[in-house]
Amino acid sequence: MGEHANADLEAAFADGPAFVPYLAAGDPDYDSSIEYVEALARGGADVIELGLPFSEPIAEGPTIQSAVVRALEGGMTPDRFFEFVEDLDVDVPLVCMTYYNLIYQYGESEAQRAADASGEPASKGPRPFVERAAEVGLSGFVVPDLPAEEADPLREACDEFGLDLVFVVAPTTRGDRLDRIMSQVSGYVYVQARLGVTGAKDDVSDHTEESLARLSEYDVPKAVGFGIKTGDHAERIVAAGADGIIVGSALVDIVAEGVENDDPADEVADRLAEKARELKSGARRGYEQRVPQAEGK
Repeated sequence: MGEHANADLEAAFADGPAFVPYLAAGDPDYDSSIEYVEALARGGADVIELGLPFSEPIAEGPTIQSAVVRALEGGMTPDRFFEFVEDLDVDVPLVCMTYYNLIYQYGESEAQRAADASGEPASKGPRPFVERAAEVGLSGFVVPDLPAEEADPLREACDEFGLDLVFVVAPTTRGDRLDRIMSQVSGYVYVQARLGVTGAKDDVSDHTEESLARLSEYDVPKAVGFGIKTGDHAERIVAAGADGIIVGSALVDIVAEGVENDDPADEVADRLAEKARELKSGARRGYEQRVPQAEGK
């Protein structure tokens, strides 16, 4: 089990803004991907979201869809993903971002194997996946296609094994639905900065401040994602009140460029670490703009 086992997600947000990068595990191959994730930790990541590739990533734009395809073609599977997490040498919390179908199917297969061995009826559901995730040292999950109304089995399994369950809140999420999500969430909430799918943008969304204001009554860290590409973007998002930034496509673009140019993995890793430092530094600048205001109250 790696050094990241049992890390507390909320603690990652305790000392200023958290930088939460995303990469698809296994993109473009197992060994390179290990090197790339460790480079993000070197560059200042406070939490790392690892994508477990799924064949129908409905929340993803073309950049991350391509990463998912490369990872799947490279042989990434749920069991291989758990090995990947065990092989990482990082000291920050790791979150699995995937789709509920994979979590549930894993439970079905594990339960069936256990039933075949014991002669007892199969016990299906998300528990076997969560149990295995806890064993390898994951700290939580982001499951974009799981409605809060259907999340009880996964929430209960996460509670049993001490993992967090992060939900995505869209700019349009309000009222009872928002209350339901926020009653289920733990670790942090993924604040979707704009409608649509993931992807690096040239500017940040005007919805961010409004979304953060709507969530201000809830006592859980708010990390903003979708479209953050530069240190200046990160600065603006954190200055607007975010507790953290989530960046995926801008980093996956660096991996994709390395694949296209057939660059050595260590060079790609260096570029990822440099980009991570830029984004982390921008987040800190944004936080510094807020701190004097807080001290003056």
